[in-house]
Order: sequence, then structure tokens, then C-alpha cells
Amino acid sequence: MLTSITITRPDDWHLHLRDGEQMRAVLPHTARQFARAIVMPNLRPPVVSVAQASAYRQRILSALPAALKNQFEPLMTLYLTDNTPVAEIVRAKESGVVHAVKLYPAGATTNSDAGVTDIMKCYAVLEMMEAQDLPLLLHGEVTDSAVDVFDREKVFIDRVLLPLTQRFPHLRMVFEHVTTRDAVQFVKESSHPIAATITAHHLLLNRNAIFQGGIRPHHYCLPVLKREIHRKALLDAAISGNPKFFLGTDSAPHSLSSKENACGCAGIYTAHAAIEFYATAFEQAGALDRLEPFASFHGADFYRLPRNQGTITLNKETWTVPQHFDFADERLIPLYAGNALTWKMAS
Repeated sequence: MLTSITITRPDDWHLHLRDGEQMRAVLPHTARQFARAIVMPNLRPPVVSVAQASAYRQRILSALPAALKNQFEPLMTLYLTDNTPVAEIVRAKESGVVHAVKLYPAGATTNSDAGVTDIMKCYAVLEMMEAQDLPLLLHGEVTDSAVDVFDREKVFIDRVLLPLTQRFPHLRMVFEHVTTRDAVQFVKESSHPIAATITAHHLLLNRNAIFQGGIRPHHYCLPVLKREIHRKALLDAAISGNPKFFLGTDSAPHSLSSKENACGCAGIYTAHAAIEFYATAFEQAGALDRLEPFASFHGADFYRLPRNQGTITLNKETWTVPQHFDFADERLIPLYAGNALTWKMAS
């Protein structure tokens, strides 16, 4: 039995850091494990310009603890709106700071109210992104209230994603936090330059986790956890070695009070033990030897960035996840709070 595994330092290709004191509370968890992270732009107000992205990047770098100053790089994104100027895409590509543009359908998830109401309004921007080779990141759900919440990803594929791949055949896309067998199949079979990120929580949990012994608000995320057949399809994709699939935690910190209330926020916090969660899922599938490409190679290759040079080591060690973390003036409840994990990253 393996008692230790060393892999090339991984990257997180989908991360929420928030801002201000909340960011300072969670940033070290990511920076100790990952060399780089694609940082989501859904702040209030959203990050819609290169100037805003550059300023946000500087706030992140300034918030890094001294010991982590030179080992973590935030990769910035822009928030796509109905009114994004085409010229901003050119500035983004030239900036060297912005690495992608994020599509949130309006109302799809946390802080998405400024998102896209009609994808056709963005066609000119998408044409420029295709010309500039700037990737489009997709929150892949429709927001039509007539569509069942468990079907929103599948309907998005039919209504939005398939037409986009046909209209923009050279636009690189990342179908983020895929949750269904349908999404896995679409990405695998598409000849389009499309990839997908997979979260640790969607590898470890199915939708039963939301209802074990009552409503579990800290297991509520969007896209919502799905049936076991979908979890297995995600796991098969993650361990397959297919370079179209790579690590993206979608770690999303929310305060205890914003999760445990009459209308709780969507999001699961996993940054505190992200690589340990992935190791757990891969070990359960008998595929620890395939963790490194998924975590460290495929994403860098898709984004056309160099692979990292350093390494991290995970040891077979039982430890207990803290019950909570300080989160500005509140508390943050992490995934597996108070429970044991059997892999731990070496200091």
C-alpha cells in the first residue's frame, strides 16, 4: 500500500477567493498547495475590465503571507456581460494578466445577477475572443424556471453550448465544474477545443449528501450535486487520462450565517484540503498513479502555460479537518468539518 506520493505542484483552474479580509482568511489554503489558480471575477461589483482585474490581482499578491509570496500566481479573468466592449478583449489579451473570460448566465449562481441575459448579445465579443485566442469559461446551466434544477446542465448543452461550438469552432472553452454524465460525454466526443474542470466535492459526493439526517446547507452548491451515476461518470473521466479533464476546485467560501439561513448561499469550501480530497477520490478508484496528470499537467497544457517545476508530497496520515475557520469576523465551515482524512500534504 502506498504511504506517500509526490507529484508536480498542481494548479487550481477554478477558484473563488472573495476580497478584503475574507480573501486574506482563505488565500493561504490555496497558495500552500497550488502554484497557480484561475480566479473567478464574481465580486460585487464584478471584475469587468482589465484595470479591475489588475487591481484585484495586486490585492491578492499583497495579501499573501510572506512565506508564500513567491510560490503562488493568481491568473485573472473577466466577467462577461451583455455590454462587454469588444476592445476590452483586445486589452485583456495584451495584458498578460487576464487569461480567460467567464460566462455566468444571469441569476445562475452566487453574484451572477450582472451576468449574460442573452448569449446572442455577446457574439461580437466571442468573435474577438476567438480571434485573440482567449478562452471562454462557462457556468453551464440554464436559468429557465421551467427547467428542473437537476436538468439545467443538460439543457444548457443543447440550448447554449452546442450552438456556441458550431458558431465559434476555434474558440477554446472550459465547461466548468461539470456534474453530469451528459457533460462528460459531450466534452469527450466533441471535436471542438473544449475541456472541463471537475471539483473534488462532485467526485466524492452525490445528491444524497444534501439530505443526510436533514438538510445539509454546507453540501449545497451550484451546479447542485447529482445522482450516483453522474458522480461515477465524473470519476471515470477524471482518472481516464483524457487531457480534456483537469482539476478545478470551485472552492467557494461563504460565512456560516450566509449558509445557514432561510435562503442559504450556494458553494462548498474545499481549499483547506483540496489536493487531499482529490487524492482520496483517486485512491478510492484505485488510480492514485493518475492524479498527477489530472492535477498538474492537463490544465496547464490547455491554457498553454508551462508546467510547474516544483513538487508536493502527500503522506498517508490520518488527521481531522477543523470544525471551522475564521472568516473575517465570522466562521467558515469547510467540507468534511470534524471528519477524518487519510492523506495529508507535507509541510
